Amino acid sequence: MNEATPALDYWSMLFVFVLSTFIGLGVIRRVSRLLHTPLMSLTNAISAIAVVGAILVAGGEFPLEIRVLGAIALFASVTNIVSGFLITDRMLKMFKDPRAPRGQPSKNGEAAK
Repeated sequence: MNEATPALDYWSMLFVFVLSTFIGLGVIRRVSRLLHTPLMSLTNAISAIAVVGAILVAGGEFPLEIRVLGAIALFASVTNIVSGFLITDRMLKMFKDPRAPRGQPSKNGEAAK
C-alpha cells in the first residue's frame, strides 16, 4: 500500500515555538532571586532528559542530517547542564560566610568548605 505522508504545517510549528518563547521569558522574568537555584536544578534535570534523547538520535541508524542535528542537540544540552551547575555553585558561594573558618558552621548552620 502506498500511503501519503502528511504534510508538515511549518507555520503552526513556528507559531508554537514563538509563543512558547514569549511565555517562557515571561515566567522566568517573574522568578524571585531566591528561587533561582531550585529552578536551575529543575532545568538541569530537563536538560539531562534532552541529553538522553540526543544520544539516542545521534547514535542511531538515522540519516546523516538527523544525526548531525542530534550531535548539536547533545552539545547544547551538555553545555546547558555544565553552565547551570557553575552558576548554581557560584550562587551558593554567595551565601557562605567569608569570615567562618574552614569546617566551621556559617550563619545558616552549614559547614564552610
